[in-house]
Amino acid sequence: MARRVFEAWKGSNKFLFGGRLIFGPDAWSIPFTFLLIITPVCFFSVFVATHLRRELLPNNAGHVFLVAGVLFTVFVLILLFLTSARDPGIVPRNSHPPEEELCYDTTVSSDGRQTPTVQIPRTKEVMVYGVSVRVKYCDTCMLYRPPRCSHCSICNNCVERFDHHCPWVGQCIGVRNYRYFFMFVSSATILCIYIFSMSALYIKVLMDNHQGTVWRAMRESPWAVMLMIYCFISLWFVGGLTGFHLYLISTNQTTYENFRYRSDNRINVYNRGCSNNFLETFCSKVKPSRNDFRAFIKEESPRNITLATTWERPEEAEEENREERRQKVEDDLDIDEDVLKLQHRLNVEEGSDTGHHKIDIDQMRVGSNERAPTIQSEARHGNWETRRNVQEDDVIAGSSVRESRSYAAADEGR
Repeated sequence: MARRVFEAWKGSNKFLFGGRLIFGPDAWSIPFTFLLIITPVCFFSVFVATHLRRELLPNNAGHVFLVAGVLFTVFVLILLFLTSARDPGIVPRNSHPPEEELCYDTTVSSDGRQTPTVQIPRTKEVMVYGVSVRVKYCDTCMLYRPPRCSHCSICNNCVERFDHHCPWVGQCIGVRNYRYFFMFVSSATILCIYIFSMSALYIKVLMDNHQGTVWRAMRESPWAVMLMIYCFISLWFVGGLTGFHLYLISTNQTTYENFRYRSDNRINVYNRGCSNNFLETFCSKVKPSRNDFRAFIKEESPRNITLATTWERPEEAEEENREERRQKVEDDLDIDEDVLKLQHRLNVEEGSDTGHHKIDIDQMRVGSNERAPTIQSEARHGNWETRRNVQEDDVIAGSSVRESRSYAAADEGR
């Protein structure tokens, strides 16, 4: 049965509804973030908005405080969902390295053999707005990352225009969800300001109606005081994050680039001016996803990479081996020539030990004939044991020739 892409996904993401929704591996933090938003709104609706409605606007017009808070909360939750449940801009990984970028190299071992190695340049240069930009190779995804792309170690994916991995939304922030992330953070900031302001207004109304002090009003509505403290603390987080990202948008930077290259004093080739940077972030069309998580996987035929190197010996070692074999063949020819001369000399001579010489000559011939195939076998197989036998045969054959020559010389002397 064919499998879908999300079923064989190599990243750390989690999928719901058959691959229609994609979350990060820490998606468990989304319910926690949801509670951080919905809990204070519930307390605000019950203990502040309803009482404030009766104090300021006795008629049905007082419901505007409650309805505004609820609707704005729903808007914030929708932005949270759009940020965390969509593809942030994942670059599809390759199943094999790009062949056009492969570099072949060889390493020579101590025994003279060459080991082929395949290397891929770690970086390469690309042009962005007429400026050369260096991009890096990702070993995990087996691709050269596009400009402003980085590999998220949590999600285990390369993400286009990678900003950071946000644990509060359980997802990477990239080119496809950065707009919604900023709107979520800024809307949460506005919601905190709204709840804080309405709670402070309710305290002020209690003071005016009962002509009391601040402490007396706070005792009458402790929930309003708790909401003010909660929103004040939250504002330091979401408000500061909103301000920081406003600066990043105005300069067309990402959080990753700001922290990584801040000390390098690099020229930001992506900065097109404050107004154009904001238009690019909020008014440009969201890029379509490069992944079809519900598509069926197509089986790819295995690809063979032909190495440009061989397992042969280097030229010097090969030349030395050829010289060795040539020398051994010449030695064999010299031995055969000596044997033929001795045989001819003994045939023309007269003596009583002719039979004995023939036996010696036959033995030398046998030794020489046995040695010849041994040398051929050694040249074919390179067997060390055979080489040792050949050397022993050389010693025996050489000794027999010397003895035969000495015997023939003594015979002539007599």
